[in-house]
Amino acid sequence: MSLTHTGSAFRIIEQNARFVVIDKAPGISMHKDDQEAGLAMLLEQQLGQKVWPVHRLDKMTSGLVVFALSAAVAAELSKAFAEQQVSKLYLALSDRKPSKKQGRIEGGMVRSRRSSWRLTRDSENFARTEFYSASLKPGLRAFLCRPYSGKTHQIRVALKSVGAPIIGDPIYHEKVADQADRISPDRISPDPVHPDRGYLHAWQLRFVLSDESFAFRADPTLGELFNLPELSALLAADWSDPFSLRWHGVAN
Repeated sequence: MSLTHTGSAFRIIEQNARFVVIDKAPGISMHKDDQEAGLAMLLEQQLGQKVWPVHRLDKMTSGLVVFALSAAVAAELSKAFAEQQVSKLYLALSDRKPSKKQGRIEGGMVRSRRSSWRLTRDSENFARTEFYSASLKPGLRAFLCRPYSGKTHQIRVALKSVGAPIIGDPIYHEKVADQADRISPDRISPDPVHPDRGYLHAWQLRFVLSDESFAFRADPTLGELFNLPELSALLAADWSDPFSLRWHGVAN
């Protein structure tokens, strides 16, 4: 499953002497995937210099990714991500109504079947995610997710655990898990059984680097469902200032 900016794997949001922030397209791996160049390699080719990834997004996920432009900055940013000092917000869509409309999802994460993960009641590899959700129209719900840890598949597993797997998720949405390899990348359809992408997007980032504060936002543009007017209205109204919502994890 692949969908890109008319052939581009990313667009640059910010570039300075210390780091670069990009808006990653869905369907692109962070590192080399089979015979395809990974995101870091493609960015290095465009910039003509070495980059250091300081966090990662899953292949199906689009949105904001930060790359350091020196080893020293990479160490500082990596530490900030590891110590949960970076504020992150994600947008997701599901065709299921969750068991609760908002709240906290937490637990230990362990490997399950094949490439999947699942939540446990243990504290080992602990993950915590808070979320709000809103109905866009019958059969379609938007989720605003704030992870307080950076575990593999964290948001995907969290939403699955409340009965709302992400549309187009080839691992956790049972309607597409068995046929993900057969979905044409050119097919555009709002039908969750035949999605045009996995509907998870890294929407906003806030962090401090050397006592300077930075904030970035990239609205999702790829995918038919992310371009619905109902979602645009939600982002312009109830979720227009998402960091001001009542989050319980840490200070904004």
